[in-house]
Amino acid sequence: MTMQYYQSGRSGSGTFMSVLVSLVLGAVLVGVFVHKARVGLAGKLASYITGEKVNFISDGAVVERIQRLSKLETAMYTLDTVVEGDESNTILPDALTGDHLLMIVQGQTIAGIDLGLLKPENVVITESGAERDIKITLPPSTVFSTNIDNDHTRVYARETGLFVKADPNLESKTRTKAQGQLQEAALNDHILDTATKNARATLTAMLQGLGFRHVEVQ
Repeated sequence: MTMQYYQSGRSGSGTFMSVLVSLVLGAVLVGVFVHKARVGLAGKLASYITGEKVNFISDGAVVERIQRLSKLETAMYTLDTVVEGDESNTILPDALTGDHLLMIVQGQTIAGIDLGLLKPENVVITESGAERDIKITLPPSTVFSTNIDNDHTRVYARETGLFVKADPNLESKTRTKAQGQLQEAALNDHILDTATKNARATLTAMLQGLGFRHVEVQ
């Protein structure tokens, strides 16, 4: 009888410890679930468990994260072209005083959105239960830079008049002229529209990754 009683008491203690461990483990798992839950069914269940609305990140933090991207480069336009540079005399003919060159130019124009200009009122977040939607109005796209690739740009032909020496500044003037032509070509080829389109796609993917149910970027 004594032996049987001892075994029964040990079994009861083991059962109690098993229940206690299960309760602690269950509490930990619920805590982890509530901490991780953000959207959809998980978010709703977490809200039900805690009795509180589960948020992603604060509205201000959303704006700050977007602004942190700063100058978001989303479009690049590359061009190879031939640009003419010349210096002429209004009185004497070019054969005597002219200076002409032809330059093969390669360069690129980069455009995008300056998200540092985004204001809090440009971001509208609406909530429905544990889910949130976001609508963003972007600043206009702009050209960030237009640069000539010096490693792939060269003068391939030059003619000077009988009475003049080659102007040492003509080549740099031609590069500046080429830079303007390159940027104009990029704008004519709708680089700003492309930059806006790509920025919308980039931000939409980022915000969906933050847990927003519906994202509208315009």
